[in-house]
Amino acid sequence: MDPQPSRQQRRAQQRIAHALGEIGFALPGSVTERMMRCGKRICRCKADPPQLHGPYLQWTRTVQGKTVTKLLTAEQLERYQPWFDNARQLRALATELETVSIAAVFNAESWGR
Repeated sequence: MDPQPSRQQRRAQQRIAHALGEIGFALPGSVTERMMRCGKRICRCKADPPQLHGPYLQWTRTVQGKTVTKLLTAEQLERYQPWFDNARQLRALATELETVSIAAVFNAESWGR
């Protein structure tokens, strides 16, 4: 039996496929801004109240099951922010396609009835 998604599901899949084709480069992971203490015993970051070092921009992602962190400059973040945004859009579109596909299977197999 060949599953037959509804017209609405097909349109949603086509819209998602078109949107996926429009996405450029995509960088996975997250970027955070951190303030940190250093390892020196006597430093302003150990004072009361502490004056932490930073801000540092950190790009964190997982590579082969391990967390990898890279420091970015403000200029690098500005340059690559669209790529981070593309990765977020890519994940959202993949989730939407999965949702439409699950609905199509439930309809095809009459599991929702």
